[in-house]
Amino acid sequence: MKIYNTLSRDKEEFQPIDEKEVRMYSCGPTVYNYAHIGNLRAYLFMDSLRRVLEYNGYKLKHVMNITDVGHMTSDADEGEDKMMKAARRENKSPYDIADFYTDAFLKDIKKLNIEQPEIIARATEHVGIMEEYVKKIIDNGYTYATDDTVYFDTSKLDKYGVLSNRNVEDQKAGARVEFDTNKKNISDFALWIRAPKEHIMQWDSFFGKSYPGWHLECSAMGYHYLGDHFDIHTGGIDHIPVHHENEIAQSKGFSGKQPVNYWMHVNFLLVNGEKMSKSLNNLYTLDDLAEKGYEPLVYKMFNFTSNYRSQINFTWESMESSKTALARLREGYLKHSQGTETVDASIIEDYEEKFLDAINDDLNMPMAMSVVWDVVRNPIKSKDFQKLLLKFDQVLGLDLENYQPAEKKIPEDVQKLIEQRNEARKNKDWAESDRLRDELVSKGYTVKDTKEGTVVE
Repeated sequence: MKIYNTLSRDKEEFQPIDEKEVRMYSCGPTVYNYAHIGNLRAYLFMDSLRRVLEYNGYKLKHVMNITDVGHMTSDADEGEDKMMKAARRENKSPYDIADFYTDAFLKDIKKLNIEQPEIIARATEHVGIMEEYVKKIIDNGYTYATDDTVYFDTSKLDKYGVLSNRNVEDQKAGARVEFDTNKKNISDFALWIRAPKEHIMQWDSFFGKSYPGWHLECSAMGYHYLGDHFDIHTGGIDHIPVHHENEIAQSKGFSGKQPVNYWMHVNFLLVNGEKMSKSLNNLYTLDDLAEKGYEPLVYKMFNFTSNYRSQINFTWESMESSKTALARLREGYLKHSQGTETVDASIIEDYEEKFLDAINDDLNMPMAMSVVWDVVRNPIKSKDFQKLLLKFDQVLGLDLENYQPAEKKIPEDVQKLIEQRNEARKNKDWAESDRLRDELVSKGYTVKDTKEGTVVE
């Protein structure tokens, strides 16, 4: 199995630390609003990665955080806490906001048939762990404090910017860029923040009434559940230059180690070729898709048309194509489930090998889907192919096993035409039978004359 490692900027053979169990951390949502489809692409990638690892026989210990404190409106510690801003917007407490949108997010990933990580960790439930983590970084000499903030001093590292290849020497105080004058270096970041009196989310700590910085939570909870050195860390490419650089910095300040062997990042979703934004009114949710007639699994199917490291362009036309594709995949699966022929084992093995080669080549889902379509379209209809598609669905997560086609009630006027045609065939009036068949077809029905009688769909 090969995966692209942002750290080495190369595709590498995956070698887990423990042969039996893969330890993985995924950056989860900041729960201040509904997740839009751009957000959800990261968790579809996370799901594919989980499923491919499991398909290869690995057991997982996977942690995903829920950010319900400390994430400022800018990823670089600037602005207002997103939870506080949402609380003011909706006139609720930040805890009520967190509960509501966490529940909404978990419902969304269930609709997409995304496997939940083994551990879902809310930041507010781990503040004590974060505090102990910060204390050790302070003891190790990697911080400095102002009146209201404990900062991480990135100049103490041998190199800051290993993921994005940034150079901390170019970011010293006063170097061409405006920044917080309390910082020694523009790349320094907040670990622990003293809370103003009016700040609702605050905890007693060594620094008085305080709350943690956003970057801290992933490092502290990753260490708590997975240790100071684990296999994989996932997130969006927007996390590379700040959030994940800061995670690496904190971990080195805490333990002296690079915390993760493989850093994996998913690229952006575009909408009609443009970035998602409030101003363009294109922050679509799963509910928005449902209003247009697209079930969540259609969006999952759409994501299989592109590798996770490439940008993908969402359009309503592409959703219509994905809706058709999902319907054809389900129809093909059902046809194989009704098949009676036997397939030679060598043919099954050939398909399995091609599918495994595709998913093990850095999760090449478009190539994997081409193998799936070869199976679906095979003219031999066999339960052997049905079982094979179910095996592939362990990776796809399209829930083929539980698919039940909706019963379509035939309207009364169409039923009358069917009865008239049956009567014509009984009387051997083939011209009238053909005319009625053409009329049924013009209304959008297929007509099949079988030994058991006429079947209209």
